[in-house]
Amino acid sequence: MTDTQPGAAFPTAPIESILPHRGTMLLLASVDSWDEEFLAAIAHADPAAWYADAEGNMPAWIGIELMAQAIAAHVGLLSTRDGKPARPGVLLGSRKYEASVPAFPHGQPLRIEARELLRGAEGHGAYECTISTDGGGAKKRLANAVIKVYQPTDFQAFIEGSFTA
Repeated sequence: MTDTQPGAAFPTAPIESILPHRGTMLLLASVDSWDEEFLAAIAHADPAAWYADAEGNMPAWIGIELMAQAIAAHVGLLSTRDGKPARPGVLLGSRKYEASVPAFPHGQPLRIEARELLRGAEGHGAYECTISTDGGGAKKRLANAVIKVYQPTDFQAFIEGSFTA
């Protein structure tokens, strides 16, 4: 762990300057805090979004993308802090994604936390992630997973190599 204070590198940076996602694919609203191994972000279910169910809630299966965007924000902030451009990465998957609710309610902020477990020199990483909400003053965990990611040195070659036989 370094002496970086949570949020010290970009205390007020808009999420659009951290993540490449745009429009309704940008699911995070802001970064709440971060340090060398951890990031907490805030998201809100948009009742008018493409994913909204009949009640305007976000289906819980989208939680894995919320987690992936929190990881991307963490990796991007670390790169920018170190004076390097953020490189694209990919979500490899998770052995087990657990949600205790079928949907995340609109009108209630979601807190997405991503704690780095592994960062390999070749670009592989793993993060322990949770999604929670403040249910009447008590933090309630809604979903959790360990997410595996990969940030190739040459993203274009990686993608092109994925489509060759």
